[in-house]
Parts: sequence; structure tokens; C-alpha cells
Amino acid sequence: MGYSTESKWFTATITFALAALSASTAFSLYFWKRKSRDLDSKIGELEKSLKASLDNCAAERQGRIRAQQALRKALTQPKLENVELTSYPMAPIGVIQSCFSTRNGTPRQPVLVPLSRACLIFNTARVPPASLEGLGEYSHCWVIYVFHQNTNLEKLWKDPTKSKFKAKVRVPTLNGERKGLFATRSPHRPSPIGLSVAKVEAVQGHMLLLSGVDLVDGTPVLDVKPYIPYCDSIQGARVPKWLAADSILAVASVSFSEVFTSTLADCWEMAGNNSLYASPDKFQNLIKQVLSWDIRSLAQRNRPHDSFINSENGKQLNDSSDNDHDEEASSPGNEQPPSSSGDIMYHLTLEGLEVSYRLNSDFSVVVEKVKEVSNITNSRQKRCNYSMWRV
Repeated sequence: MGYSTESKWFTATITFALAALSASTAFSLYFWKRKSRDLDSKIGELEKSLKASLDNCAAERQGRIRAQQALRKALTQPKLENVELTSYPMAPIGVIQSCFSTRNGTPRQPVLVPLSRACLIFNTARVPPASLEGLGEYSHCWVIYVFHQNTNLEKLWKDPTKSKFKAKVRVPTLNGERKGLFATRSPHRPSPIGLSVAKVEAVQGHMLLLSGVDLVDGTPVLDVKPYIPYCDSIQGARVPKWLAADSILAVASVSFSEVFTSTLADCWEMAGNNSLYASPDKFQNLIKQVLSWDIRSLAQRNRPHDSFINSENGKQLNDSSDNDHDEEASSPGNEQPPSSSGDIMYHLTLEGLEVSYRLNSDFSVVVEKVKEVSNITNSRQKRCNYSMWRV
């Protein structure tokens, strides 16, 4: 009897425990199901919100793209009421400090004078030094610049539509024969932009040292791009026959007079401090390379005696009336008109030093002397020099 009572009590206890456990489990399942439904609902709302945001971003992006396309179309297409193309003003990113003080003597093409040097000083307000990282790993680069010494530049900027340019220009290698402007590299162009390749010698901070340049001192630079041989060098590229014979402008020889060495030594004590060259010998080698080509203008070559004209004050000046050429004639001062071509004294200014030379009838050059040019020498402050690079 006692055993039966205990058994019933135990059974009831087990039953009650199982009922409680079942109720608890049912409550938990109900709670988690409800919580799961709430989470699913929130996830669904978040997904809808995210999708709406993405759709809005995509619509805004498409709207911006359409607006930019419409703007470019409006800028590049002529206006009906005034058929005039919109201009694109560009500010230089840097300035060239070159061994070529004036246009006269600046090579007609890059790489013709491998010893020529220039330092490109970047404007740090527009070009942070970090943007030059990696450029030194290339051997050469392209330099895009403005022909800032063109005589018609101001007129061109003020009203490009009214400024006229010559459709044909004189070609030095054809002794003045004219060719279409865009078949030449004349600096006198509707958009006076130049493109030159140069050797990258060194990169230092916000400065870039270049060699083999054909850039005059003070040239404003618009952009620099690395030279990539596999896409910039085209095998089998065709050029006109008249351009292939560029050696017609090469001189027979370049020699130096006895006076030259002493005059260079006198000038170097002052000029050497601001020079891109380590010694007078290095500078003399530069002179020899520059004068290995006939750097005279067409007018000077065709009419050497007529290049001496009287100015208003009666002094003899070198004629620079050949507007088809980019070279700048020099002034021989008070010299009398020569009796023969070998008596003509020409002048070349490199690094603020005026080099005087003669061109003989056998097409040989004799460099006579060198002297400082006061107005250029005094302005050569805070310039790059050899001690900054030592390359």
C-alpha cells in the first residue's frame, strides 16, 4: 500500500515536471518565434531602405553624368547666336630654368644637344612633391609647355577668333620653302603649345633636372608625362624626305680661339656659382654642341649682310625681322657692316654669358670670346645650380 502511494506521488511529480518543462519550452519557442518575426521584419525594412538608398544614389549618379555630358556638349559645340568655340584656360604647374637664356641658340628639336640642361621648378601650391614620386624611375619624360615668347601671344589670348596665323611657314631645312603649319613644329600655332622629350637626370623635392632639352629659360610648363618606349616609339614611322635630311644644318667644325679660354675663366668666377655645369670645361662642351648646328635664322643665312640695320639711335643692330622663325637674333652693338661672311660676329647667350663666334665660308665655327650679360646675370638669383644636384 505504501509502495503504491509513493509510486503515484512520483508519477505525479514526473508528470508535473514534464508539464512544466513542456510549458516552458512552448513559451520559449513562442518567444523566439516572435523575436525572429520581429527581426525578419526589421531586416526586411532595412533591406527596403538600403535598396531605396542605392536606387537614389544610382539616380543621382546618372543625373550627374547626364548633366556633365550636357555641359561638355554645350562647351564644345558652337553657340547658335555666336559661332565661337569656348576656350579652356590652363595655369602652368611649373617654370623652366634653362641653360638657354634666350630663344637664339635654343635647339630646334629636343635631344639634338644632349648636354643642354634645365631645371623644372614645380609650383608647390598646385603640385605637391609627392606627385613626383616614381618619376625618377623613368629615363625620359614628355614636357608639355607654352611658347611664351611668341610675339603674338598676347593678342592670341585676348581674342583667339580674331588672331590670325599663317597657314604656311618657312622650313629651315628647305632654305625657306613654305609648308603647311601642321606639317611642321613651328612655335607660331593657333594654340601655342609645345611638346618635348627630355632625359630625366634627377628628382629632388619639387624640382626635376632634365637634359637634352630645347626649352628656353622661363618656359611655363603645363604637364609632365613619363616616356614609355613600347607605345611612344613607333617602329617604321614615316617622315617627309625634306625632314630626313636634317644634317643640312650641321656645321663642319667648331673650334675656340686663344682668347676664349681666358675670357671664360674671368667670367666663371661669378657665373659658375649659378651654373648647371660643374666646370668651365663642361660649359665649353655645351657651347660646342650648341654651335654644332647652324642656329642662325633664315634671314641671317640668306642675307647675312642685310642682318645689320640702323636703329633709331644710329647703332648697328642685328635684324630679327624673320617672323616665320622662332629664333631671336642678337645684337652686335656698334660693329660696322662686314665685308665678308667670315667677318660677321654672331652672338649666343647661355646661362647669362654672351658667346661671340664667327662662321667661316667653309662652314666652320670659331668661338672668339665670352662675356657676362649684366641684365641677365643680375636676375639669376635663387636658381638651380650644379651643387644642388651633382649628377
